[in-house]
Amino acid sequence: MVVPEYAAEFATAGVLILATGAETIHLFRTRRLASLAFGPQKKPAFWAHTAAPMRILAYGLLCWGLITLMRVPPRTHNSLEIESAKQRHVILLVDVSPSMRLVDAGPEGLQSRTQRGATILESLFDRVPIRQYKLSVVAFYNEAIPVVIDTTDLEVVKNCLNDLPMYFAFKGKDTDLFKGLNKAAEIAKPWQPESTILLVISDGDSVPSTGMPTMPKSISNVLLVGVGDPVSGKFIAGKNSRQDVSTLRQVATRLQGDFHNGNAQHVSSAVISKLTQKVGKRRWEDLGKREYAMLAIGIGITILCLLPMALHYLGTFWQPGLRVATDPH
Repeated sequence: MVVPEYAAEFATAGVLILATGAETIHLFRTRRLASLAFGPQKKPAFWAHTAAPMRILAYGLLCWGLITLMRVPPRTHNSLEIESAKQRHVILLVDVSPSMRLVDAGPEGLQSRTQRGATILESLFDRVPIRQYKLSVVAFYNEAIPVVIDTTDLEVVKNCLNDLPMYFAFKGKDTDLFKGLNKAAEIAKPWQPESTILLVISDGDSVPSTGMPTMPKSISNVLLVGVGDPVSGKFIAGKNSRQDVSTLRQVATRLQGDFHNGNAQHVSSAVISKLTQKVGKRRWEDLGKREYAMLAIGIGITILCLLPMALHYLGTFWQPGLRVATDPH
């Protein structure tokens, strides 16, 4: 059935006019019986004067809500059909420098730093509705290379984190985290504002002192996860390599994000909740005509169901019947 575009508005206006006329006629009719319903003073409770406007409002809400639901297309739960304006993204910025292959991570120190980062991310994926996000993976060492862009296949991402030797694509000496951040900013720039989460996995072994990039408005939340032993570390290329907690925390602060030392513990539920929550105004922006129509129907039905009972029990304070005089003696 094809419903015209403004059918809900026109029908609602007609219902409001008819309901107002009906309530006006009802008002004149009930005035003759006011003494029977409300006693000699013919006055109901003060709030009962709002009953007629509430009924008119309820009829209008019901009419608009029902016709609107007839017009809007049914909602599907296929992630592939999410509107581009509501699409959410996650960018995984993964350090693949040689120091990430050192085995000193995990609660027992028996994992490589790369393996520890993959374990933390898999634990995080298990606790968030990751199917609602499109995932991108960017590997960085002395340069930054996009590996996967906007995929919905979680297994592809897990394969990149666990089995794909991404370090073979680089030839360099010094790790440059800022080049990875620049590449993430470049990828996320055309996306909707506040639609992207940036997750960084690194040991922070070598971070430039200058050149911090500016993140685009599309990136709403940033989490840096440090891996590797932050105390002793291990030697590689003639120097002691360990997780540089202070530097990673400073970078997270400058990005207005959070830092988590993931060497022994997974990301806490509080951090995940903060990471995945949307800005308050966007929660209301996500409501469409379908949601407003359902809300209107609910309010209208509630008014029409509760108003008769309220009028019956609380519509007047006059109690009919004979009063028995009390004997003062």
